[in-house]
Amino acid sequence: MTKLVILGRKNQTGNYETFFRKLPARTVTTLVPGEVISCDALILPGGGDITPAFFGEKNKGSRTVDTELDILQFQALDIAIAAGIPVIGICKGMQVINVAFGGTILQDMPVDHLHSMSSGDAFHSSIMTEDSRLFKYFPVKMRVNSAHHQRIDRLGQHLKIIQVCPDDGCPEALEHDELPILGLQWHPERLPDPAGLPLLSLLASYF
Repeated sequence: MTKLVILGRKNQTGNYETFFRKLPARTVTTLVPGEVISCDALILPGGGDITPAFFGEKNKGSRTVDTELDILQFQALDIAIAAGIPVIGICKGMQVINVAFGGTILQDMPVDHLHSMSSGDAFHSSIMTEDSRLFKYFPVKMRVNSAHHQRIDRLGQHLKIIQVCPDDGCPEALEHDELPILGLQWHPERLPDPAGLPLLSLLASYF
């Protein structure tokens, strides 16, 4: 049976488990990177911020960092890359992908940014490039939901931005130019059905 690994703390990944269990796959949430070698896809979920030292900076506004989890997620991603296992990173997970490939993070966006609210998700427009994996499954122009105060700054090697917020240029999705690696800054697992479900179809296409 197809196996999907969510590399995260179980008390923080309930939404992801509920969403990805809609796939015909066994979903395993774990803190053991070695689980990845026997899986069919790796999910890097959202959460706090990456420890800035991992992209060569001091803390300039990062919050709720979890260095132990960062290390485990980077290790899991390394295993997936070496084995050619598909990866989807959501919110922080997208930023982990960027840092793993040598990119950096803008640690705190201006207070008037469009991407978070005091409670709940912020919704805003996005535009997607047509030469992307997402294009087959989602519309070019769509409203996405987000809850983040950080964004990609310098893009990692072999990555390309495939979706942006047209209002401020914030990257909303990226992909690797060769490997089956996709990052979303928004949260398909929290979109009302059926808006986020095409991601499951995309993921199933890898199996």
